[in-house]
Amino acid sequence: MRIVFMGTPDFAVSSLEALYESGHDVVLVVTQPDRPKGRGYTLTPSPVKQYATEHGTEVISPASLKDEEVIQKLVDANADIFVVTAYGRILSKRILDIPKLGCVNIHASLLPKLRGAAPINRAIMNGDKIGGVTVMYMDEGMDTGDMILTREVEIKDDWCAEEYHDALAEIGKDALKEFLKCAECGNIPRTKQDESLVSYAAKIGNDDAYITFTESAIDTRNRIRGLSPFPGSFFFLRGKRIKVRKAILGSGCGEAGTVISTDKGGIEIACADGSVIITRLCPEGKGVCDADSYLRGNKIEIGTKVNE
Repeated sequence: MRIVFMGTPDFAVSSLEALYESGHDVVLVVTQPDRPKGRGYTLTPSPVKQYATEHGTEVISPASLKDEEVIQKLVDANADIFVVTAYGRILSKRILDIPKLGCVNIHASLLPKLRGAAPINRAIMNGDKIGGVTVMYMDEGMDTGDMILTREVEIKDDWCAEEYHDALAEIGKDALKEFLKCAECGNIPRTKQDESLVSYAAKIGNDDAYITFTESAIDTRNRIRGLSPFPGSFFFLRGKRIKVRKAILGSGCGEAGTVISTDKGGIEIACADGSVIITRLCPEGKGVCDADSYLRGNKIEIGTKVNE
């Protein structure tokens, strides 16, 4: 089959890899434009662009999919199917109608649960124990198309968003290969989503990342897990922003937002019930470090209130 692939971040690279390994003809890759990155704000191509270029595939990075030249390029590709993974833009009906077999998306949740922009983060933040990916037909809605197949994975209690991301990338790769076999045989399953089970994974905002410690210890830790390492959660200590990379449940209690213990285990802070122990963090203007390293140079009195 002739395939146009659309994707941008690391998560999408595994899907593109599956297409190359399957032996199909990837005739064109579409990705987001190069973005400034690093301290020097150097324009850097997306992970998908870098990977596709290494494999000699033509890549375009349009600023808009409404451009007539871009649309004509997609038409001229004469693709049987468009495969989309974390591309980052909504496709118009005009584009959805181009490929012979339609457009297929690899979505990082078990639909209809967690439609939307941030399913990986939200699954961890919600404390979900089971997650997965869905291969689905695309329509004009946000993740509303018919499902083709799903693959599940257990979300381990010590996983942050990073580990869950990597697990989903692998099972998404396998799911895409299975879909391609179905497409080759002309036997693609199709199941409508149950609208009564829909939930949403809204884009992560600054309010999501702010740790108030007014939630339960479990919910606070899940928030930290779900936002690590990116975009990262944070609180304020003595007016300085502290990003949190890792935390475990503590056994203490006290007034929410109060430091109740500091030792080699980390910085223990009381929540609405119970406590969490910050074990790895990133102080404002500095690099990531273990909490014990931070404490050696930054004494924190027991009873200190954070976010004040």
